[in-house]
Amino acid sequence: MPIKWILHWHPNPGTTVNTQILSEVSQCAESINGVKEGRWKTTLSFYKAMVREQSIVNEFPRDFVGISLAEQPGKYFLVIRGQRLVVEAESNIQMIMEKLQSYKTRVALNFEGNQYQLGDFQLRVGKVVPMNSENLRGIVMEMEYVPISSWEKSREVMADFFELWQEALAKRSLPGHFVHNEPNFADYGLSDQYGMQHTAIQYANITAQIVATSQLQAPRN
Repeated sequence: MPIKWILHWHPNPGTTVNTQILSEVSQCAESINGVKEGRWKTTLSFYKAMVREQSIVNEFPRDFVGISLAEQPGKYFLVIRGQRLVVEAESNIQMIMEKLQSYKTRVALNFEGNQYQLGDFQLRVGKVVPMNSENLRGIVMEMEYVPISSWEKSREVMADFFELWQEALAKRSLPGHFVHNEPNFADYGLSDQYGMQHTAIQYANITAQIVATSQLQAPRN
């Protein structure tokens, strides 16, 4: 499948994300001849183990991230960052976990916005909001290059396009910039050929960075 970089907006010190920045970023995509092609949405949840017995806690992950991607709504991806594991499951795994009451959702986030076509590239620009809320927590961008599926072979063309994008965005003098932190997919046992599991890992990583940047606090029970 096509290579994808997932980036998040890093605000300048003393500033926060807001809807005006999101609007400016979307307008920038259109200003470089991006053709709007509709909406997209990805959902991510943080799960925490409900068990209390120490022996069981040591045997199973204390927490993990679950991700539902727009491209494959029938699948659900579980990313266990502590053990460097990523698992693909059917979407009904969410219902099974709820019935078993083994893990509880601590925070659920929606990533949603507009999709743009620019030749062989696709851009998806969107907001990060808690589920059932419009309280903006971050801004993300998916940058996809259709012709190549090798992560290594795509690195140069992706970096060149990202540089052009940053130059276009810099003209708007916004208080921040997009950041690309590349995961080490080999740590998760993944090959160079890009797949949905690579996307899930990127979402898990950037969400951790957004949480750290925005000081998103999980609700206390």
